Amino acid sequence: MANLLRHLVVVALLTTSATLGAAQASGTSPNTGHTTRYWDCCKSSCAWPGKAPVSAPVASCDIHGQRLSDPNAPSGCDHGSAYMCADQSPWAVSNDLAYGFAAVNLAGNNENSWCCACYELTFTSGAVAGKKMVVQATNTGGDLGTNQFDLAMPGGGVGAFNGCSKQWGAPPSGYGAQYGGISSNTCSSLASALQPGCNFRFGWFQGAENPSSLVREL
Repeated sequence: MANLLRHLVVVALLTTSATLGAAQASGTSPNTGHTTRYWDCCKSSCAWPGKAPVSAPVASCDIHGQRLSDPNAPSGCDHGSAYMCADQSPWAVSNDLAYGFAAVNLAGNNENSWCCACYELTFTSGAVAGKKMVVQATNTGGDLGTNQFDLAMPGGGVGAFNGCSKQWGAPPSGYGAQYGGISSNTCSSLASALQPGCNFRFGWFQGAENPSSLVREL
């Protein structure tokens, strides 16, 4: 059942990207990018209606991790009921390919062009050099640099906003350091729903620290 669900997510992710092709034809993807990591548990920016020409915005979940039907529900990081869904965690397809999600900031573009779009990252540094990760843009951030992909990884640090303490009972600064998150595989300390995505970082991702990448829009 879990494998079937993952397959359906991949199909939906790639299909969503394909429907955006015409709308994004005028945008130019960067040739290179750099990555960081985060997991703040807040409702994603691309979860708000009207951010991009898509059939539906990114899904949000309630405080118990159950999917919400109202895309206009306020963020749990702003006294609301909507949070990041645990299934927006990364997963491996093979030794050299993984799928996931990211907050992005791309030079010359805006949320209208990148929300829900998909990008192939080919890592060029660190332990994951040569590996590929296909990510869907689900969020953005005012603290992101140009051509930055902030990979959604549970335990990766809450950054500027922390919804994890309220949603999952995380410590006041989130799991681990505010920026960067946990420094070793202590994923068992996270809520059970977040542990698979956390373990991905120390498994397939080999604990890589902010690797650079080549970027191709799909």
